[in-house]
Amino acid sequence: MSDVKNAQARPGVEPVRDQNHAAWDEASARGTSGGLRGISGADWLLYGAVAAVALGIGVVNALSKAQDVAWHGGNYDAGTPLLWEMTSIAVIIVLAPMLFVAVRRMRHATGWPRRVGLAVAAIVVFSALHIAGMVSLRKLVLFLVGGSYDFRFSVATLVYEFRKDVVTCFLIGGALWLIDSRREGQQSRSVVSPGAGLPPAAPHMVWLRDGSTRIRIEPRDILWISSAGNYVEYRLADGTNHLIRATLAAEEARLTPFNVVRVHRTRLVNLTRVSGLKTGGNGDFELTLDTGQAISGSRRYRGAVSSIEEPAANPASVPNDNRAAP
Repeated sequence: MSDVKNAQARPGVEPVRDQNHAAWDEASARGTSGGLRGISGADWLLYGAVAAVALGIGVVNALSKAQDVAWHGGNYDAGTPLLWEMTSIAVIIVLAPMLFVAVRRMRHATGWPRRVGLAVAAIVVFSALHIAGMVSLRKLVLFLVGGSYDFRFSVATLVYEFRKDVVTCFLIGGALWLIDSRREGQQSRSVVSPGAGLPPAAPHMVWLRDGSTRIRIEPRDILWISSAGNYVEYRLADGTNHLIRATLAAEEARLTPFNVVRVHRTRLVNLTRVSGLKTGGNGDFELTLDTGQAISGSRRYRGAVSSIEEPAANPASVPNDNRAAP
């Protein structure tokens, strides 16, 4: 079933729909989902930077160790320290996305005890996988060249490796935390930017920028607003659409006074146009507009329709002027 039923199509703009969406896709917005699929393009850029820096540090460390041995009377051999460093760094690069996921989950966790618990668990798992992967790679490489590798497994060796992994986790995780904080700060400041350069709106008016055109609309005429990549699409009661460059969060912030609320991660709905409400057993719901169109809502945003859900559930509690004649 389509999320938006009986919608009137308009050439050139495809309404945003989430057909057959799974319940778990409502966890959070892209880039903050806490899963690998939520990693954005900016995150992969950071991932590439982490890999490049790690490789650079590994090469420098290996050459420095070889030089130290030569200065102390030994033979200059960069091959062995390069193998130790590169096998360790290769595993770190593979495991880095796991730290990205852990940091995202920590940022959205409630309370510092839960955040600390997630951090400790992430570091322990990261270190265990790093040590196991690093040792396996070294054994494999040396086996292929006819040699062998002895990790010298002991508590002291594990502690030695673990403390280095703790530093690695703090460096990568801390960098991502700071970058996410800065990104969220920029998004918060950009909430007021979509209206920049537009004429001041009256308390009951909304201005939109559609390309080089400024359009004034009545909030009452808004049916719903959906996200479309870097744009949002306004659907109005007269059947027209307006595609503007903005974020759904920014439009939500400026339209809240007009009773336009988020009912889905990709959609806002004007509650003043709602004529019916149907709730599902799993917490999801469906709104019927006074135009006859139906809009589905996610259980994550159930609270947004509480203002109409309670009167709808208890119609007898709604005051009316229909009194029995004496």
